[in-house]
Amino acid sequence: MRTVIGLEVHAQLLTKTKLFCSCSAEYFGAPPNTHTCPVCLGMPGALPVLNERAVEYALMAALALHCEIPQRSTFARKNYFYPDLPKGYQISQFDEPLAIRGFVELPTGKRVRIRRVHLEEDAGKLLHTETGVSLVDFNRAGVPLIEIVSEPELSSPKEARLYMEELRRILRYLGVCSGDMEEGSLRCDANISVSPDAQLGTKIEVKNMNSFKAVEAALDYEVRRQRQILERGGSVVQETRLWNEKTGETEPMRAKEESEDYRYFPDPDLVPLQIDDSWKQKIDLPELPAAKRARFAQEYQLPEYDIAVLTEERPIAEYFEAVVKLYQHPKDVSNWMMSELLRLLKEQRSLEIPMKPEHFAQVLQMVRSGQITRTVAKDVIEESFKTGKAPQEIVREKGLGQISDEGLLAEIVTKVLAENPKAVADFRAGKEAALGFLQGQVMKATSGKADPHKVRALLLEKLRH
Repeated sequence: MRTVIGLEVHAQLLTKTKLFCSCSAEYFGAPPNTHTCPVCLGMPGALPVLNERAVEYALMAALALHCEIPQRSTFARKNYFYPDLPKGYQISQFDEPLAIRGFVELPTGKRVRIRRVHLEEDAGKLLHTETGVSLVDFNRAGVPLIEIVSEPELSSPKEARLYMEELRRILRYLGVCSGDMEEGSLRCDANISVSPDAQLGTKIEVKNMNSFKAVEAALDYEVRRQRQILERGGSVVQETRLWNEKTGETEPMRAKEESEDYRYFPDPDLVPLQIDDSWKQKIDLPELPAAKRARFAQEYQLPEYDIAVLTEERPIAEYFEAVVKLYQHPKDVSNWMMSELLRLLKEQRSLEIPMKPEHFAQVLQMVRSGQITRTVAKDVIEESFKTGKAPQEIVREKGLGQISDEGLLAEIVTKVLAENPKAVADFRAGKEAALGFLQGQVMKATSGKADPHKVRALLLEKLRH
């Protein structure tokens, strides 16, 4: 059976104020209804004024998605009645959107066409209490969104997830959206149909998916559900369904609306938006994820896995390149960043890297020149990351320099062999793993400062006599 999926993605723009008023758009965690004014509450006589920065961010996203930008776009009123919509309509764009006909290139190489990108305002948020009471918070009402609508040409739930992940990367590289699905700054509605032949099946809309994992899981379930109906000879009913994370199933929500149900008409309070060539030329796009992946493969000859990890976030990719300029061993830098730096960033829950690139490069150079061991280097990176101190200063203050004196090492090796007669006997009986154990004991005795190559040579020399 054939599966066809199209996604409608809503991305909150990282502007300081809302789309049509001066209320703060940084509402997350604020007390309910504290970021509101007569405009975003829809009070009679209050008029909207378009946020220029929101338009710039929307243009950046549209150009990064290879869209065409018509000279003229218009705002419309999308009419529907729901408690979180204070005006009784949403200001959006309909027949004349900001951008049309673009594409997203997936890491697999497939291009997924974009039908349109348009600006609109967000709705408020309903809060349902355990006592059955529903409350409404209008802090989010009026926050600027872009809606990115794909063509229905994703062929599997996994491909839909890849599309969402790549779209998030692009928006985060641009700095126009945080991409946090759990906080609601990136939201996805999916249209999915399953058919037994080349024709499109009945379209089902799926909502309430707040993670990439949920997108894939909800669509997987919906594929199975629709297949079972068709295999039994039944018909799929067009509707909107909600994903239930707890049950792992989609549930009926309401009949699926069509565009005519919203009774769109031009907003009389907003003039048409004119985007001329000079405005587009002012938009400065960074190197985007797909281009960066291709360049990293050619320039640094790294494995695909390393490239995927290093280019996932723009600050990480830029830090990698800054270190490689100072220490020109890309694979070495990649290994250390993926094992040590990303661990520390995960612990601090932030992509802000407090360790200077020159300090990171300095640690790697000290390992290569034999000044410190790899074990010590891990401690030095962590110390430099947390304190900002230069690596050489840390090594000098703590006496972490590598022990290379053969006389001193020979004494320690002799003592370790005497304390571990079983491991000595195992090695002489042909158990090579015992050598690694003994070397570990020497490194432990020297707090990781012993030259590992000299330790190994000394161990072998004494064990074979």
